[in-house]
Amino acid sequence: MTSTNWTIRPERYDSPDATALRRDYYDDVASRYWRRPATAAEIDEGLTSDGVERLTPPTGQFLVGRADGEPAACGGVLMLDEERAELTRVFIRHAFRGNGGAALLMDALEAAALGLGARRMVLNTRLDLVEARALYTRCGYREIPAYCEGPYMDVWYGKELRTPV
Repeated sequence: MTSTNWTIRPERYDSPDATALRRDYYDDVASRYWRRPATAAEIDEGLTSDGVERLTPPTGQFLVGRADGEPAACGGVLMLDEERAELTRVFIRHAFRGNGGAALLMDALEAAALGLGARRMVLNTRLDLVEARALYTRCGYREIPAYCEGPYMDVWYGKELRTPV
């Protein structure tokens, strides 16, 4: 494993790097769901009116992670109520997986949620996204009862957030 210098910072969801990462995220999750490569038109359709504009303060935050300066990861937090934030659009490009960036991204997303006033983080995902589920479990998330419903939700996780000491 090579050493990678990660930086993770807030960035507008519609910057060129954030947009490319969101496209890669949607391509990955849609292709897995459909068990075939997603088309560019399907990716465009999936990203249309997906609510990403809410990932700006005070309702949320979008983060972009760079590995040695290259856009490599993204994720967002969305405030659901005064104390609860939802983790969303967590993605690490395949070429950058396995070098510690995912844990750093999760830490940064939790810090962003705390900064928005959240005390608890929740998320939903699919059973076929095994890498994501393993990441959430490693980061202290535990299965919880469903807090929302939708066609692409199989399992829900939650975690109490702690202010860094």
